[in-house]
Amino acid sequence: MKKFLIAGLLVWLPLAITVWVLGWLLSVLDGVFLSLLSLTQAVLPASMHEAIEQWRQVPGLAVLVLGVGLLLTGIFVTNIFGQWWVRQWDRLMNQIPIVKSIYSSVKQVSDTLFSSNGNAFREAVLVQYPRAGAWTIAFVTGAPGGEVATKLPPDMLSVYVPTTPNPTSGFFLMLPRADVIELQMSVDEALKYVISMGVVVPPASLIPPAPALPRN
Repeated sequence: MKKFLIAGLLVWLPLAITVWVLGWLLSVLDGVFLSLLSLTQAVLPASMHEAIEQWRQVPGLAVLVLGVGLLLTGIFVTNIFGQWWVRQWDRLMNQIPIVKSIYSSVKQVSDTLFSSNGNAFREAVLVQYPRAGAWTIAFVTGAPGGEVATKLPPDMLSVYVPTTPNPTSGFFLMLPRADVIELQMSVDEALKYVISMGVVVPPASLIPPAPALPRN
């Protein structure tokens, strides 16, 4: 009986968690969308309030609006005119006290992570952590720079060590290149390995060739 229950749980648990995550994400998007509708009602004449109320009843409209908004924004900012407006917006945000600290930090991190030219999270590696002899998976985020680089020996790497099973929290380490072992598994496969606590092992046939570690 216990064997059958566990087998049934393994079938339904991934689906249940997937549905729960998607439901949570949709509820967040709906909340943001409804807030925008309420703000729109506050600035538009009363004659248009009834039409706006009808939009609240359309299921999935928040996802559609968000997708179209992201697409249009991407098209706008990829030309010279749009890039000029982005620079003006960044300049404005960087002049607001308190806001500028949060905005500039988040922007730098997002630009680094999602830039096609950067090295952040482009490779999975093995490092010894939290002590010598204990190994864990980490992700290369680049190389130390600025004042930190002048205080450290040459040929160092910056790595992010995620926690399990929640990889969004972790530790930032700077290690000698010689102490890092390159892995051939992709970042996606390494994340699955970390999240599953080593249960989901990437098949050897699916492991792509490892790229060269970034150098200073």
